[in-house]
Amino acid sequence: MQSETPEYVVCVRNEDYTASLELRKIYAVIPDSEAESHGMIRLVDESGEDYLYPRDFFLPIEVPRSVSHAFATAS
Repeated sequence: MQSETPEYVVCVRNEDYTASLELRKIYAVIPDSEAESHGMIRLVDESGEDYLYPRDFFLPIEVPRSVSHAFATAS
């Protein structure tokens, strides 16, 4: 069952992905149970496309609902 609230993570590692991932940047997770089962996470990176990355490159964070709404409506 997919949560209605988006999951957000902060990038804490980016070895081999310095052009694609910014350290300390917040990313919205794109739900992907297949990726999760392999220890990966799907998100839109700096290229503007969604890709898989190692889950341990990120830490989950909780954001207030108002911030989540602001993220969702930002272009």
